[in-house]
Amino acid sequence: MSAATKSFFTENAPAPIGPYSQAVAANGLLFISGQIAIDPDTGKMISDDIEKETHRVMLNLKAVLKAAGCTFDHAVKTSIFLKNMNDFATVNRIYDSYLKTDGHYPARETVEVSRLPKDANVEISMVAVQPAK
Repeated sequence: MSAATKSFFTENAPAPIGPYSQAVAANGLLFISGQIAIDPDTGKMISDDIEKETHRVMLNLKAVLKAAGCTFDHAVKTSIFLKNMNDFATVNRIYDSYLKTDGHYPARETVEVSRLPKDANVEISMVAVQPAK
């Protein structure tokens, strides 16, 4: 990595399951790797209930944001990957509950995919703007 980039790691989110960082900051932007519903305390995957799974994903994102000095208020772009688009309304409701915005939401796409790591039902990645120091 160049001097202009910095990677972040927190034990409050699951450790990467491959050769990547939880997040990388570059030029004032924070790029958070896709999070799935691995409980960082147990290392176990939550996949039996889309609501529990989505809450865990959002908590993992929140932990990575915090490690980089950010909150959901700093999010500018989100990508949501769903195994089943029938889960869209549930995931959307839970996602919205964490953002608690005044109507200013990050840009976003949501796509259905055939398979996700660890057979997750939902994966979410995020880009945030780091606060000025």
